[in-house]
Amino acid sequence: MKKKILLVEDDRKMLDVMRRYLENCGFSVLFTDNGSEALMFVRDSKPDLVVADVGLPGLDGFAMCKAIKSSSESASMPVIIISGGKTGEADIVEGYGKGADDYLTKPFAFSVLAAKINAVLRRFGAVSGPAAKKIKEQGLVLDPSGRTVKVAGKPVVLTRKEFDLLTLLLEKKGRVLGVPYILETVWGYDMTTYDNPHTVETHISSLRKKLGAKLGARFVSMTGYGYKFE
Repeated sequence: MKKKILLVEDDRKMLDVMRRYLENCGFSVLFTDNGSEALMFVRDSKPDLVVADVGLPGLDGFAMCKAIKSSSESASMPVIIISGGKTGEADIVEGYGKGADDYLTKPFAFSVLAAKINAVLRRFGAVSGPAAKKIKEQGLVLDPSGRTVKVAGKPVVLTRKEFDLLTLLLEKKGRVLGVPYILETVWGYDMTTYDNPHTVETHISSLRKKLGAKLGARFVSMTGYGYKFE
């Protein structure tokens, strides 16, 4: 079955070219030029992935992404942000902070966009597939399919990236994971252009606080290399 992609772009010429390219790549493409209509598509058509430009009139791409991730019905829907104006490091970090699963700056090759879509769908499927099993650790229960975390029976609210990072560390329990590997696996960063270890450090610190001292102590920092959950 074809994967359904929602494409949101206010440049009609760009929208049409991207739509035709993605359709030729085997995707089923829904499309619109505004964020408000995009949210209607998200609710009614339930696409497998959303590609949204930041510079939309009215509800911009950042606000739209945040709205998608804030709704319990669409929180697990992957979103790729694209932008020709907001291309700085702070802009990219802001996009990930709104819940984006990847960020692509213009100009870009359409083949790269298709590759990004396939990569995000693979990452998403790996933790959200029907065969995904719950992970249990010292009072913690992580449900990959439902994307929920409980500690001592109480729900813990995590951002999408915190959840993905926790899942990765639990799945690779006992193994030291390098920062570049974590950034590429969880954030989808291209490591030839981005290598900021503070992104991971900040999220590890947040996980320690949210999960409590007992579990937090099991996140071990390996200076100069990376992290592990032991």
